[in-house]
Amino acid sequence: MVVHSQSAALDNCSLIKTCKPTTSVFKGIPVVDLRDPEAKTLIVKACEEYGFFKLVNHCVPMEFFTRLEAEALKFFNLPQSDKDKAGPPDPFGYGVKKIGSNGDVGWVEYLLLNTNPQITSLKSLTVFRETPEIFRSAVNDYIQAVKRMTFEVVELMADGLKIEPRDALSRLLRDEKSDSCFRLNHYPPCPELQALGGRNLIGFGEHTDPQIISVLRSNNTSGLQICLRDKTWVSVPPDQTSFFINVGDALQVMTNGRLRSVRHRVLAESMRSRVSMIYFGGPPLSEKIAPLASLMAKGEESLYEEFTWWEYKTSAYKSRLGDYRLGLFEKKTGGAAGQ
Repeated sequence: MVVHSQSAALDNCSLIKTCKPTTSVFKGIPVVDLRDPEAKTLIVKACEEYGFFKLVNHCVPMEFFTRLEAEALKFFNLPQSDKDKAGPPDPFGYGVKKIGSNGDVGWVEYLLLNTNPQITSLKSLTVFRETPEIFRSAVNDYIQAVKRMTFEVVELMADGLKIEPRDALSRLLRDEKSDSCFRLNHYPPCPELQALGGRNLIGFGEHTDPQIISVLRSNNTSGLQICLRDKTWVSVPPDQTSFFINVGDALQVMTNGRLRSVRHRVLAESMRSRVSMIYFGGPPLSEKIAPLASLMAKGEESLYEEFTWWEYKTSAYKSRLGDYRLGLFEKKTGGAAGQ
C-alpha cells in the first residue's frame, strides 16, 4: 500500500541511524510446511542453523491478516493527537520513534498490547477505548489463532529435539500467567531517504527478541533483515501469506545454545509503508530459565547462570536495543556461549 502522507511525529529522520545498503536478498530462508510429516525435523534444523524460518500452510485464515492490517492502518492514519491518547507507552500503548527508554530511536510508530487477560494493562484498555470495537475484535481473533498455531509449532520443536514432556515449552505459553505480548509496527514511507546518499534508514534497530519465540507477519513491503552466522546482513523477501518464526533469547538458554536467537532489524522504504504484527511468546514472570534437563548430555554443563524471566526481562529493559543481553548471564567458566 502506498501512503501519501506521513505522521507529523515522523517528519524528521535526522536523529535516526543509517546503515550501508545491503543488496543481498537471501534466497536460502528455510521454509517449513506445518503439515509436512517432517516438520519437526525441519523446524529444529532451521532453528539450529539460522534461528529463523518461514512457516507456510499454517491454517490461520487470510481474512484475519487482511482485517487486522486494515484496522491497524486506520489507527495509524488517525491524526497524531488522537493516537497520542493511547501513549506514551508504559511499555504498553502507542509509541512513535522512541524504542524503549535508553535512547534507541527508529523510523517507526507502534502499538504494544498485552495478550494475557489475567494481567490488566491500562494502556491496552485505552487503545481499545479509543478505537472501534471492530479493531479489538480483529486483534483478538488474530492473536487467538496465532497462539494456537504457536503452541503447535513449539510442540513440534519439542518432538524434534526429543524434549520430555512434549509440552515443556508450550505449557509456558499456555499458562494463564504467561508474559506474552503483541506488537503492531507501522513504518511509513520516508521520501527523505533519497537525500541520504544511498544509505538506508533504520526503521527498527538490530536486536534479538528476549522471549521464547516470536511470530511475525507483515504486508508485502520489504525491510526485514537478519544477520547470518558470518555477521552478514541479508534481506528477507516479504510474504504476506506466511509467518516468520524467530528463536528468542530464552529459548537459546533453554536449549543450552543449541538453538540460537536471531539478530534482526528493519529498514525504512522511501515509497511504501510496512505494517508488521508480532506475537511474542513469553513464560510467566516467575519461571526459572535454564537448560532443559532432557536436552543435556551426561556431564554437559549449562552455559548460563539460572535466572527468572522477570530478572532477564528487567535486565533487557535496562539495556540498549543492540546490546548482547545474554552476556550478563553467561557463566564465566566452563565455556561461554558467545554472541
